[in-house]
Amino acid sequence: MTTGKPQSLEEREYTFWKEQGAFNPRARQASQLMRSMDVRTMTQSLVTLAEDNMAFFSSQGPGETARRLSNVFLGIREQVVGLEPTLGRLLGVAHLFDLDAETPANGYRSLVHTARCCMAHLLHKSRYVASNRRSIFFRASHNLAELEAYLAALTQLRALAYYAQRLLATNRPGGLFFEGDEGLTTDFLREYVTLHKGCFYGRCLGFQFTPAIRPFLQTISIGLVSFGEHYKRNETGLSVTASSLFTSGRFAIDPELRGAEFERITQNLDVHFWKAFWNITEIEVLSSLANMASATVRVSRLLSLPPEAFEMPLTADPKLTVTISPPSAHMGPAPVLVRLISYDLREGQDSEYLNSLVKSEGPRALELWPRPQQAPRSPYLVVHIHGGGFVAQTSKSHEPYLKTWAQELGVPILSIDYSLAPEAPFPRALEECFYAYCWAIKNCALLGSTCERICLAGDSAGGNLCFTVSLRAADYGVRVPDGIMAAYPATMLQPTASPSRLLSLMDPLLPLSVLSKCVSAYAGGEAEDHSDSDQKALGMMGLVRRDTALLLRDLRLGASSWLNSFLELSGHKSHQNSVPMAEPMRRSVSEAALTQPEDPLGTDPLKNLTLHDVSLRDSSETSGTPELSLSAETLGPSTPSDVNFLPRPEDASEELEAQDKLSNQSRPRGIDASFPEGFHPRRSSQGPTRMPIYSSPIAKNPFMSPLLAPESMLQSLPPVHIVACALDPMLDDSVMFARRLRSLGKPVTLRVVEDLPHGFLSLASLCRETRQAAALCVERIRQILTQPDAAAPAAPAAPAAPV
Repeated sequence: MTTGKPQSLEEREYTFWKEQGAFNPRARQASQLMRSMDVRTMTQSLVTLAEDNMAFFSSQGPGETARRLSNVFLGIREQVVGLEPTLGRLLGVAHLFDLDAETPANGYRSLVHTARCCMAHLLHKSRYVASNRRSIFFRASHNLAELEAYLAALTQLRALAYYAQRLLATNRPGGLFFEGDEGLTTDFLREYVTLHKGCFYGRCLGFQFTPAIRPFLQTISIGLVSFGEHYKRNETGLSVTASSLFTSGRFAIDPELRGAEFERITQNLDVHFWKAFWNITEIEVLSSLANMASATVRVSRLLSLPPEAFEMPLTADPKLTVTISPPSAHMGPAPVLVRLISYDLREGQDSEYLNSLVKSEGPRALELWPRPQQAPRSPYLVVHIHGGGFVAQTSKSHEPYLKTWAQELGVPILSIDYSLAPEAPFPRALEECFYAYCWAIKNCALLGSTCERICLAGDSAGGNLCFTVSLRAADYGVRVPDGIMAAYPATMLQPTASPSRLLSLMDPLLPLSVLSKCVSAYAGGEAEDHSDSDQKALGMMGLVRRDTALLLRDLRLGASSWLNSFLELSGHKSHQNSVPMAEPMRRSVSEAALTQPEDPLGTDPLKNLTLHDVSLRDSSETSGTPELSLSAETLGPSTPSDVNFLPRPEDASEELEAQDKLSNQSRPRGIDASFPEGFHPRRSSQGPTRMPIYSSPIAKNPFMSPLLAPESMLQSLPPVHIVACALDPMLDDSVMFARRLRSLGKPVTLRVVEDLPHGFLSLASLCRETRQAAALCVERIRQILTQPDAAAPAAPAAPAAPV
């Protein structure tokens, strides 16, 4: 019993976490403990605490909660004891895959770090339980849910550790990418994508990242699953945004439901869904809000470059020229859009010819502010290529941090709006970026620059295009940039496994199935979406009238759903008045999951629940539109087609039976044999992942996968500066590309930032850690522009020892 004035639960938890160093400025929550303990010490502490808690709850009588708490600590002990030797082996050889001793980073290290982070969370929670289990303020059900969620995550991480061990045994010494024959690669990926993922998207969402980023990730995940519920329901613009807002309530209050739905979306929805969701930031209202918080610049103009051929001098002999033809792949000649951003109004930027190229953006077109006196042309120019998985976003999405770059660097920035897949697959984006790059050099005076030094900069897919544009410039014999700054670039566009890509099982921003769909779309494997043909037929006013009607309908239904959810969860709605279909809403998924028995292989039958089971039926019946459903397609090599969104109610049980049968039949026995006897990871109950398994031959093209380029091509690259993320599934792309350049004696630097997700540049204003990482990118660009020998060639790395 406690004495004195009792503390509230929040006060007690705050005191506990503070005593554990959770609010340390460098790392909150479990991070401090994780950094202060090695794997073995952490394992021993967890085992001791688990046995103590297990003994306590076993003595508490036959109660269900006590029994399950005892079982969860038994599971924790079993998993950490089994995981510790594997993590030790991975960490023992991880140094063999680093770029150099000063850059200790690769997928093996990241996987061990992530597992330790999960163990640290379990250690914190186990200590909290041990210290508070006798208190009248102890919330047994809440702590049980937390422990079960992290135990599920640890179980899946143990499976990933075994997969990483298999990569070690299969790959050549020093190689990070899976190099078995194509059949073996396919079997590996088939097995990998059957793993359960929902546990990483619920209570454990983003546990591996810096705590400051987790609220943002939770907001994104809630928005994504709400957006997915209304996708393909003839809703556009304001209507779908409002609908998502009102139906997001149950996903915010039920983490397990959110995780299950997140997994369903990532596995079953096609690339057009991700294109639509990622382009939400293109909505005028949202982009305007983002720009209000960014730096103020004098020039931000969208230009339309006419598709006209022009001549460029050859580097070897400037008296000779080569013709730069306009882009023509897939779509024929068409204008290329670029955005000119400059903190100061410089000479040439308000010229009559440049004004004739301006493409109207409504009110945004007025961002060119007149000044009494123009600044002289800058000797530098930055050509930027945005990311977005080759399928989404434009320079408008990236404008906030580009304005900051323009202010801090004091140079003009030209950002290229290349055409996006799947409507414009490879090599259209490369052609447009190369054309715009050459146009910028030839017309640098119009951009306010003398082009004495040029830097190519890009993130993710844009980093890939920076490399390939440089390779193409060298191939044409024209001027290559003076340096490249690539943030978390993709250099290998084949669906092949690597240690860091195993992290895509839990990455909320870059799941493996989404990555594969984007790459497939860029390679030309995804069909175009013609679902908006009826919208075009309606015309603008028709769309406005339809969206207004849908908005009013969804406001009514959404508000009703929101209110009913809270009334039901608060217990104000009587059981007698409840209809049978409302049961999943009265009894939340998190509550039901804690009492639902698991099958022998660890799959959770409750995860078979879809929105069809947990949402109010009124919405679909009133709207008259079909409900979304799961896809029941196999994992075999097939050409991508339109996604089937949900089974009809009468077909649901049949599909689940067929799905279980298919999973048991198609699971490669050789892969399963890599797990020790008695260990069974949780399997996904969302059906086979709709993911391209077989690699398209075009993905081996060096202009698509620069990591596969021959040495003669890589020798033509300028100095390269890469900024990568330690927890990014694409980390190994950066490490291996830097190692290849280093082995050729090319100037290259690699800086790996910790605890941040892929895409941190777009989150630059979110927290201190993202601001520091973004500042590092700016510093690398500054080095390229002002220090010609900033990245001197390094001696080739010594060959790695056999593993």
